[in-house]
Amino acid sequence: MDNLAKLISFTLVLSVLSVSAWAEQSTTRTASSISVEKASAWGVDNTEMNVRDKSGATLTPQMQSNRKEDRKLLAAVRRTVVDDNTLSTSGQNVKILARDGVVTLRGPVDNESEKNKLGDLAKQVAGVTSVLNQLDVKTK
Repeated sequence: MDNLAKLISFTLVLSVLSVSAWAEQSTTRTASSISVEKASAWGVDNTEMNVRDKSGATLTPQMQSNRKEDRKLLAAVRRTVVDDNTLSTSGQNVKILARDGVVTLRGPVDNESEKNKLGDLAKQVAGVTSVLNQLDVKTK
């Protein structure tokens, strides 16, 4: 009789744990689906840009040179961009790469005007010989 009671108790505990795990997994899946829906509704889906970056045809921040001069130039351009309070948050967070005086700007910005302004700001930094403005204007 004791063994039967232990078996029933064990089965009951196992059932409760299974239901609990299923409920947690279901909640996580729902939250993930909601995030994707919100991202699409807000126009923040970067899937196309991510595919382009993975192709290897364009420079990515992982390809930033480690030379001291390039790092200094990158820091100077970044400082200039971040210090400009007229830029949107997207504008202040663009990807910047520097190599041999050439600065590459990548990422989404709010509008064409902001794209041009970022290019002009980068050109003004001492040591910049040219700017590759590859910024993308967000579309809704």
